[in-house]
Amino acid sequence: RVMDTPIVEETIVGAALGAAMEGLRPVAEFQYADFMSSGYDEITTALARYHYRSGVPVPVVLRGPSGGGVRASSFHSTNPEPWLSQAPGLKVICPAFPSDAKGLLKSAIRDDNPCVFLEHKWIYRRIKEIVSDDPDHLVPIGKADVKREGTDVSVITHGMMVHLALEAAETLATEGIAVEVLDLRTVQPLDEEAILGTVTRTSRAIVLSESQRYLSTAAEVASLIAEEAFESLDAPVVRLTPPHVPVPFSPPLEDAYLPQVSDIEDAVRKLSAW
Repeated sequence: RVMDTPIVEETIVGAALGAAMEGLRPVAEFQYADFMSSGYDEITTALARYHYRSGVPVPVVLRGPSGGGVRASSFHSTNPEPWLSQAPGLKVICPAFPSDAKGLLKSAIRDDNPCVFLEHKWIYRRIKEIVSDDPDHLVPIGKADVKREGTDVSVITHGMMVHLALEAAETLATEGIAVEVLDLRTVQPLDEEAILGTVTRTSRAIVLSESQRYLSTAAEVASLIAEEAFESLDAPVVRLTPPHVPVPFSPPLEDAYLPQVSDIEDAVRKLSAW
């Protein structure tokens, strides 16, 4: 049931699509999520559209290690969720905790639509918790989760940035600033109800993302808040993201590129004082 393939991403996706059309539920694993771009045509033109086009279920899961912070340079540090989310037909999942990862992966395998499952490399072997051994432990796709409750500022994020936000929230709590951290868990579809709910509770929002600022997940979340929760806002929506450049290899440059805990703290302090 495990097939070792050549590193030919378009062929891997095509084989998974064919297997799904024949009734299997394949999980295609990419060595790095960056190289999903090598199979982009097959992913977005064939895989993403086939269920819509034919009515035939396509229960394919594409797994890929993603993200920076591990000194892997621009070819092995990409967060491709924004450009995958723009392809109609794909569900895009970005867990931040082991229990969420297990539950979401099981939900993705059971889903009749193609799912992209992005596993952040920085989280591997770093974030640990007790995980249920229940074979029916599922986490619903498209449902965000409040990882820390707060009343002053909402930080809406996913992936590695969830853990940085939680660390920042601990420090800010000693200053009397209560930060609510919302883990999106799934970026396509977005949990609009949860996003608008946290903004309604705090009236201030920082959208924190590791993917680039332009046409990003952060941009979509910020626009949703501006359109649907404007009357709840007491301050402008803030996007905290990397600049629109490749991920640097140099450790000091990568640290300057990625939002850091101190950057989150400074953004929250500024917004809470607005």
